[in-house]
Order: sequence, then C-alpha cells, then structure tokens
Amino acid sequence: MALNDTVANALSKMNQYEELGRSECTISPSSRLITDILGILKKFKYIKGYNKVKDGQKESIVVQLTGAINECGVIKPRFSIKKEEFTRFEKRFLPSRDMGIIIISTVEGLTDHHKAKEKKIGGKLIAFCY
Repeated sequence: MALNDTVANALSKMNQYEELGRSECTISPSSRLITDILGILKKFKYIKGYNKVKDGQKESIVVQLTGAINECGVIKPRFSIKKEEFTRFEKRFLPSRDMGIIIISTVEGLTDHHKAKEKKIGGKLIAFCY
C-alpha cells in the first residue's frame, strides 16, 4: 500500500501508541521533515527522544513516548500564515491559549509558533500537538 502523507502517518501512529499506553513507537519510513518535527516535540517534552535505526537499506525511527501527548496531527491543507494571523489558527487547532504548539515551516526552517511570533515571521502550517 502506498503512503500518501508520511508525516500524517507518523503522527497518527504516535497518537495511537500514546492512547494505548505504550512507551515506544517505530516510525517507518523516515524523513528529514519527520526528524525535525520530532526534535521540536522533544524540545517541548512531548517525547523523551528518538533514534534512527537502519535495517539494511530501510531506515526507521524509534520514538520514546512519555504519555504527554493528548492529540497531535498534521494540518491539511498546509495553510500559509502571516505574522498577524497566529491567534486565528491557535484558536482553531489548540484547545486553549497557552496549551500546545503549532509547528510552522518558515524561511529559517521548522519552528514552533511561539518562536515565529517572537521573530515576527510567517510560513506554512505543518502540524499541531497538545
């Protein structure tokens, strides 16, 4: 079966494993975008960490879960966002004002919406987590 959106599959698998109470999740196939998203989730302590595992030519990522994720997922379509529009999308994708993060692809790379607001830059919405 062909995978249409690897980021959506990775985040939904992590969400399912969190609901089941598992402590580890294997994501395959891996990509740079997924590892950058996992890096941001690790920075905000939604996950403990992750390791890349190579099995022959196939590379996968093993994620250590903490049980801190209530919901995470991708934002489709990938809306363009200006620096003035952050509150609109925070209300739309996050449950309350200071709970959770929105991951944004900016000119300076992947970042969370707090840092993008601080730097006053816009970008494309990628994912959310709370």
